[in-house]
Amino acid sequence: MEIEEQAVDPLAGGMMHGYQCGMLWGAALAAGAQAYRTLGTGPQAEARAILAAQRILESFRAQNNNINCLEITEVDVSSPTTRMIVRFLLKSGVTGSCFGMAARYAPAAFGEIHAAAFEDPIEALPAPVSCSAMLARKMGASDMHTVMAAGFAGGIGLSGGACGALGAALWITAMNSLKEGADKIGFEAPGASDVIERFIKCTSYEFECSKIVGRKFENIEDHAGYVRAGGCSEIIEVLATQRS
Repeated sequence: MEIEEQAVDPLAGGMMHGYQCGMLWGAALAAGAQAYRTLGTGPQAEARAILAAQRILESFRAQNNNINCLEITEVDVSSPTTRMIVRFLLKSGVTGSCFGMAARYAPAAFGEIHAAAFEDPIEALPAPVSCSAMLARKMGASDMHTVMAAGFAGGIGLSGGACGALGAALWITAMNSLKEGADKIGFEAPGASDVIERFIKCTSYEFECSKIVGRKFENIEDHAGYVRAGGCSEIIEVLATQRS
């Protein structure tokens, strides 16, 4: 899935703002891809992707104590992007860098994604289940990409971190750029700044789901009910508006 993988770059460094580690965004997409392979599209697949995202987030926290890039790296995100990334990637050698973290985390994430497939069946829920999947659908994403983005809901697995709908919008925008002929995306994808600018104006410059909503969601049913009742509808509409 070359395009899908390249398009995750703008989520590195916690959207380059120090929020959830880019490994979590990537692993959540992998969990969604597996949910799509086993369950196809629809509420059950979206719910399974969220459950898997919850598992991989807790696994990451157990390994690294924190989930946010800024807390893990202690690198000033106000520094120029390239310098910030290079500094940490090279800090303490490969075993202490992002490369070493990824090498340790990938098997654990794979195990959690596999284990999530064997959890008890999820009670049937009406659509939509995930805010990020809803946003993906509004942006014209395929069924597969919609389910892949589902685990971003509620700040990745309902953890309350940086907005999952924003993450989905950045990922889909980057994929569209690649499909339109961009050679590569890198850490500052074409259109990403515009997406973030529209988002923060809509949220009074707040990034985190729990602060935007005013609470964390208790479970998938709680989040699904909030979305069905029109929660975050303004944010979703603003993000779904694709500028030419």
